[in-house]
Amino acid sequence: MECSNNMTIRKYITVLNNETIDFRSIPVLEYDEFMEINLLFLKNANNHCVNYFGIQSDDKLILICCIANDSRARIKLTRTEVEFGQDKIYPSMTAKNLAFNMFEREICENFGVKYLDHPWLKPVRYPFDRFTKTSLISDYPFYHVDSEELHEVGVGPIHAGIIEPGHFRFICKGEQIIHLEIQLGYQHRGIESLFLQKNKLLQKVTLAESIAGDTTVGHASAFANIWESLCGYEPDEELQFVRTIALELERIAIHTGDLSAICGDIAYQLGNSVFGRLRTPIINFMQSWCGNRLAKGLIRPAVNNYPFTSELKASLLKILDDFEPDFNEMIKKLFHNPGCLLRLEKTGVVTYDQALEIGAVGMAAKASGLNRDIRTSHPFYQYKNIDHQPVIKHHGDVFSRTQIRREEILQSIKYIRSMLDNIPAHNQRNDILPQPQRNSFTISLVEGWRGEICHCAITNENGELIKYKIKDPSFHNWLALALSVRKNEISDFPICNKSFNLSYCGFDL
Repeated sequence: MECSNNMTIRKYITVLNNETIDFRSIPVLEYDEFMEINLLFLKNANNHCVNYFGIQSDDKLILICCIANDSRARIKLTRTEVEFGQDKIYPSMTAKNLAFNMFEREICENFGVKYLDHPWLKPVRYPFDRFTKTSLISDYPFYHVDSEELHEVGVGPIHAGIIEPGHFRFICKGEQIIHLEIQLGYQHRGIESLFLQKNKLLQKVTLAESIAGDTTVGHASAFANIWESLCGYEPDEELQFVRTIALELERIAIHTGDLSAICGDIAYQLGNSVFGRLRTPIINFMQSWCGNRLAKGLIRPAVNNYPFTSELKASLLKILDDFEPDFNEMIKKLFHNPGCLLRLEKTGVVTYDQALEIGAVGMAAKASGLNRDIRTSHPFYQYKNIDHQPVIKHHGDVFSRTQIRREEILQSIKYIRSMLDNIPAHNQRNDILPQPQRNSFTISLVEGWRGEICHCAITNENGELIKYKIKDPSFHNWLALALSVRKNEISDFPICNKSFNLSYCGFDL
């Protein structure tokens, strides 16, 4: 709030995580004022941009910026209206704060908004409905240096493994990486548009499960939060219990698989084999719980189709009892192996200042000493009752990211054991959700295993979705990978890449 001439003028509105408000209550600012206040917000390290996107309204473009205050568990919302596709050019916020970089590039690509001083105004993902169809992925403007001493190395887009496509363009001096530019956008799923086109709730939640295949629970939970909030439905203790357990199991499974892959990339085959084996019982438990090893079908708005029974409790405790000692033994061997430590320590460093500057989130931020964990800063589900202490490291290297995985796995096991002491009774509900509220805005933040997930939704006067905006943590963190490899040998790229394990499909919406 600001005061002028004894009148209170609203500059922004503040909401809680998973809160729905009347979209019209978000103050509309002139662009210069909108830019000024959001840049001012980010001067405080406790604030960070969780989403910034546009929605077309007649001949105007409405821009909505969501700034989370991590010390007060509040989210500040502002909006402005600009002309797009015209000759009008706007100053960019990126020129003064790099954390807005990807958001403004996406707005430019989607709507044709032109920025006067954006330092790196390139396409983000070449969506099928991009504003300029003449912009082709084959013509991507890679950064180039004319030099007889430097050479370029291109990797991809066909991946060496059986995962998603992406192109990595290195500029090297001998074996040393000077610069890396990462080009994504090979998939044109149009998944945000599909949320508006599909009428059935089951279709929408199935889309949410498919945003990033390794984060089924994280994205499905964010959608469930959005839909329940829009419908004015408060999830009961059982729903919150199930989703919290599932999120922590997903964290254990993916972190353990990543430890296996990290060992594989440094040719430590014992760790590769053992961690790979340890992941299997965790995902097999999900299969026995809901019929799918990635937990598809488990998370549904306002309903739990798979009650957590006493038999499941006994099975999970047995799995954790078997998992923990083997995990501790293998992690001890890994962290006491001089050859492994030589590859992990001081490799792929991202400093605190770099992480803060680019707006890194989740594991990529915490490894560099930047505390970004929604479970603490904007708690949801049973995290409201858990004294969660984020795992923070300070060296920002591959070893720090590996240590975070170890400690978060053990932390998740501790949380699950505690929650299993008090399993809520199953409620055989037949709740029929009402229509979503009209002219509404909702935001949901969920801490997935990779970091901060953000979903936003806007409805029209009929309660129909007119905007569904998704942000996977990878949207922030791909630039962290590019920064991490500078001054490293090109042979260290695979281990740097795996230490982040960012999502291609979560980025290529």
